[in-house]
Amino acid sequence: MYLRMVARSLGRRRSRVIVALLSVAVGATTLAGLITVCLDIPRQLEREFRSYGANLVILPAGEAAALSPSVLDAAADVLRQGDVVGVAPYRYETVKINEQPFTVAGTDLAGAKAVSPYWYVDGTWPQAPRELLIGRDVAEFLDRKVGETATLVGADEKDRDVTETFTIAGILETGGAEDGFVFMADDDLHKLVGGGERFDVVEYSIAASREFLDAAATRITYTIDGASAAPVKRVTESEGNVLSTLTSLVFLVTVIVLALTMVSVSTTMTAVVTERRREIGLKKALGAENSGIVREFLGEGILIGAAGGLVGALLGFGLAEMFSMNVFHRGISFRPSLVPFTVLISVVCTAVACLIPVRRAIDVDPAIVLRGE
Repeated sequence: MYLRMVARSLGRRRSRVIVALLSVAVGATTLAGLITVCLDIPRQLEREFRSYGANLVILPAGEAAALSPSVLDAAADVLRQGDVVGVAPYRYETVKINEQPFTVAGTDLAGAKAVSPYWYVDGTWPQAPRELLIGRDVAEFLDRKVGETATLVGADEKDRDVTETFTIAGILETGGAEDGFVFMADDDLHKLVGGGERFDVVEYSIAASREFLDAAATRITYTIDGASAAPVKRVTESEGNVLSTLTSLVFLVTVIVLALTMVSVSTTMTAVVTERRREIGLKKALGAENSGIVREFLGEGILIGAAGGLVGALLGFGLAEMFSMNVFHRGISFRPSLVPFTVLISVVCTAVACLIPVRRAIDVDPAIVLRGE
């Protein structure tokens, strides 16, 4: 009976109810959309930030002069819970080209490309044996172009010269120290200088939170002998600052939108109370309690809040999906738990917004109202 009374009361004032319902729906849409985006932003930005290079490095520690392959295997066990985008182990050696010394970096070239996608390469990345990727400074010094050859002279374990001819697959330009290096596959470097499989540094690109990276670096440092890991501060701090700023902005916008929604609902319900003063006065004159008046108006507000919250929760996912596709060019996952949360917040906001109109309703004096004053 109570629900029928509330529903019929709302039905008699469709225009004002629609205004209130739209206000709640807009607020709920904004709330659900921004929260969905806010919850999904870390995952999206973690992938976007991977274009800025490595965010975790492992170096030799203690008496270890280099990192062994076993260190990489142990580190992989520690990092298996993270989303590893790329791993690039580097070994640096000095070789001669045209009797001039140059630093050569042997690495997994596919891993280096995944870790440092911002590197600009004129030509192609080396894909076959005996292919080089040389820095811009090296190319200018040697006057070499893509497709030409370069003869490298290294020294093996017995200090004997080893000469190999390589094809220049690409010329690298980063604006950093890499422009002065020569990059090749680690197998080619091993044939040129020998010395077994070892690395001077390992760079990781991991789509994970700053907390995960700090914890992983600490665990690697204290559990793996001969290794010391550390997050790349300039990258991880930038990620943390951007995420904090975006979260604060989303929170501020959500609060403002919900406040405006409450103002709109309160104004609409106040107008409804003004229109129904004679009805309220008649009910009181016939013996209606203030508690009954309160339940009736709060019931109307809660019903409007629930309906608007449900509509807004569904529209909010569409808003978040559109935002994610336009900004990150990737879809977003639907979170069913946000539906009851959005409805609950909408109901609470609507109930709070109805407090002032309800107070005006119970203050109606039936004697004055029924006299037409």
